[in-house]
Amino acid sequence: MADLLDIFQFAFMQRALIAGVLVSFLSSILGVFVVQRGLSFLGDGLAHASFAGVALGILLGIEQPLWIALPYTLAVALGIAWLRNHTQLSSDTAIGVLFAVSVALGVMFISLREGYTVDAWHLLFGSILAVGRDDLVIMLVMTVIVSMTLGWLWGNLAYATFDSDLARADGVNVRRLEYLLFSLAAMVIVMSVKVVGVILIAAYIVIPAAAAKLVAPSLASMTLISLAVGVLSTLVGLGASYVLDVPSGSTIILCQTLAFAGLGLVGTLRARA
Repeated sequence: MADLLDIFQFAFMQRALIAGVLVSFLSSILGVFVVQRGLSFLGDGLAHASFAGVALGILLGIEQPLWIALPYTLAVALGIAWLRNHTQLSSDTAIGVLFAVSVALGVMFISLREGYTVDAWHLLFGSILAVGRDDLVIMLVMTVIVSMTLGWLWGNLAYATFDSDLARADGVNVRRLEYLLFSLAAMVIVMSVKVVGVILIAAYIVIPAAAAKLVAPSLASMTLISLAVGVLSTLVGLGASYVLDVPSGSTIILCQTLAFAGLGLVGTLRARA
């Protein structure tokens, strides 16, 4: 335990710890609404949209590609919401179309950047130990914005999530809430790409919330359990990955999976009691 605590004396581990907690905090809260609304595929779609945005930033020679990835991913998120509301396409179909387009554009942008050698591993799976101070500043700003917005919308979001028809009848602008939720998801995913990568961010959003849903009797308790699973898995996974010398992102996801299995067992035993 002493050796495990000692590793967090290094600056890069401290930055990784802060970044991991910020990402797990926001993704665990957001995941509650994503899972409850049956939009688990949304994380994958927007993650691949952020890949295209980062690739576009690289093509344009932008020092911080996330500034290009953010508006691009927001545009894709709003496009998905628009297709859901104005066409006969299902959520999965709308996400799948823009998912494929974004991957194709990302590959195209990277290939057009002459003299650039992309580190595919870091783009796909993240590099939490390489998080810098500038990255942390961006993440902190986004965390404040997303947290304040979610706090402000919490009541109406919960209402619309459980019964959209009744919420609409009570004067809640359900469609506007959906656009805002998709926009917040885009922001969280863009800020998370550096930490966990394109492939794993969907797991960050879905697994803690899904684990919490197995045992939680209410949305409030589901949120608290999701937060606990997300944050604790990050702390344990980050320490374990350093000690075992294995990739941090995948180790954290495996810790979340263990929590999912444990809560699933608890839920099964409770149902039989």
